[in-house]
Amino acid sequence: MKLFCLFLLLAGSTAAFHLDTSPRREPPTLPSEALTTEATPTEAKSRFAMLDDVRLLANGLLQLGQSLREFVHKTKAQINDIFQKLNIFDRSFYQLSVVTSEIKEEEEELKKTTNILKVNNEEIRNLSMEINTKINTILQERTQLQSKVGSLEERLKGLSDSMIPADQLSEITTLKEVIEAQEKTITSLLKAVKEQHDQLDHQKIKIKNLEEKVDQTIDKAIDSDHSATDMFEYLQINSTGTETRDIPADCSELFTRGETKSGVYAVKPNQSEPFYAYCEMSSDHGFTVIQQRVDSTVDFDQTWEMYQKGFGNLEQDFWLGLKKIHTISQLGNYILRIDVEDWKEEKHWAEYSFSLEGPSEDYTLHVSHLAGDLPDAMTNLTGSRFSTKDKNNDSGCSSDCTTRNCTGGWWQSACSETNLNGKYFSLRTKGRSVRRKGIQWRPGTGPSYYLKMSKISLRALTDSGN
Repeated sequence: MKLFCLFLLLAGSTAAFHLDTSPRREPPTLPSEALTTEATPTEAKSRFAMLDDVRLLANGLLQLGQSLREFVHKTKAQINDIFQKLNIFDRSFYQLSVVTSEIKEEEEELKKTTNILKVNNEEIRNLSMEINTKINTILQERTQLQSKVGSLEERLKGLSDSMIPADQLSEITTLKEVIEAQEKTITSLLKAVKEQHDQLDHQKIKIKNLEEKVDQTIDKAIDSDHSATDMFEYLQINSTGTETRDIPADCSELFTRGETKSGVYAVKPNQSEPFYAYCEMSSDHGFTVIQQRVDSTVDFDQTWEMYQKGFGNLEQDFWLGLKKIHTISQLGNYILRIDVEDWKEEKHWAEYSFSLEGPSEDYTLHVSHLAGDLPDAMTNLTGSRFSTKDKNNDSGCSSDCTTRNCTGGWWQSACSETNLNGKYFSLRTKGRSVRRKGIQWRPGTGPSYYLKMSKISLRALTDSGN
């Protein structure tokens, strides 16, 4: 709006300047006495007014130039930033395309080899059937020959006291030679059948190994797609392969549908796009896990933006994201469950009624202790806003306290030392000042718990396990 006003002022001043400098008719010649008369006060004021307009115009042009220069510099910086992001995206997409192409080529080669082995297996099977048929025929002929030999032996017994005719003796000799030849043939065929069976077993083993390689290749391709995709981004409508109405609102609903296996599933609370969450199924409930700490692989000292979005590995150490936790809490009444394990390998748990306000209230926490053998250290955080290293919402926490204790995002309250998102120490450290920056649970009274594992999960109060 300021630039538009300056343009109007410039146009008006230019028009006035042209009017004043337009050619005029020469006034009639005046007597020399009239020429010597001094300028009137009105003419003097008009000249000063024109000078003021010129100065105003000059100032406006300077301001306009400065504004345009700042706008150009800012636009250049934004364009350079966009180009850098596009270059990063292009490189990532190219690398993913190369990996995908290699995986597809390997998969095609394995499929071709499997098809060839299947054809060979079919040919060997047909050959084995033919050999079995021939063996059966030979066995029948052998049986017939044995019956003929038996009848001849009986005849020989009857003729034992008399001379055997020459023609019968030759017939007996011929039959014996035929029987011996048949036995040799049967022996060789049985050996060939055994070799064929061994080859079949070898081919089956090769086919099984190739099928396992194909399955591993497919799993590798799926894993590469998952690694290329940020697990904490919201999913597109059709990216899960199921209809939106078929996606459960949370893990409690998934449990009521009959799912009993823990793992990563897509969920879709009301008024939210679908996203991935880790569902832990017990014999009675389905829990939506919103935080888990088991080692130091993930740095939990993140920014406000990352705590809103979520980060980590959904099957190991992770934070689900404040936005997602808030949308789940809006579905109804929820129970917040906390499971911890200290360095003495003692496990404890606690449950709270739970609700969470939205981003406009900095995700203010409301909890009330219900049950558990873990001493209460959360009720005094009711009404606290979530804080991170770049956004301190704890009005009662001094800057010195923030530097000393508040590593990792948490609901800070008057420098409370309870923080399950603190720095993870691989072994129990010595020195209280160091331990206070780690994962700890400090109730109002009693000893503090310095933890090696923590898990926070939600379940609906109305699920089928109640």
